[in-house]
Amino acid sequence: MTITLITGANKGIGFETAKQLTELGHTVYLGARDAERGQAAADSIGAHFVAIDVTDDASVAAAFKTVEAAEGRLDVLVNNAGVQEFGPFDGPSALRTFNVNAVGIVRVTEAALPLLRRSANPNVVTVSSSAGSFGVTTGPDFPLNIAIYGASKSAATMLTMQYAKFQTDIRFNAVEPGFTTTDMTEGFEGGRDPRESARVVVRMADLGADGPTGTFVDENGPLPW
Repeated sequence: MTITLITGANKGIGFETAKQLTELGHTVYLGARDAERGQAAADSIGAHFVAIDVTDDASVAAAFKTVEAAEGRLDVLVNNAGVQEFGPFDGPSALRTFNVNAVGIVRVTEAALPLLRRSANPNVVTVSSSAGSFGVTTGPDFPLNIAIYGASKSAATMLTMQYAKFQTDIRFNAVEPGFTTTDMTEGFEGGRDPRESARVVVRMADLGADGPTGTFVDENGPLPW
């Protein structure tokens, strides 16, 4: 049985990832800040709810203690929790965004490492974005001014690459799920259903022991970053 924890999973891509991995036979711990919404989401798909606020050290530590007590290990961590704020940009908004999208990855991953090392096939997937790709955003076909979000996702991808380089006993990969209709993209047209976007996250979360590490991919393969 594969034991999986997903942050920010009570809605959107995180919820669909939890649902699809549950259907594949994973024992899924659906993480969310809001206990009522998180529990309802977990109950609806047969997952376990775990309270986790990626901006709070005590909350993160408590979440992994819950998993440890119940399972004794963790096989898959999906760093999915994310926020996006639209201008005007200022210091407080930048701090809020980076605290979830970048610092939160460090907080959660470091807390998860001891449990991941008890797994025979440890795997970490971080939901990043091509909005953090220098190659994509400096081109003429990227018109959005989402500087703080994009910078935080650059950091998310870099963290993934550095973890892959220095934690070689665990696989780390970053994923671009595609432009998706979620609360974060409200007001933008053209987003696809979260169920579709979750598939690439699920694919990377369900890798075998011979799977890649240190990659940034979308559904079609490696991306520039």
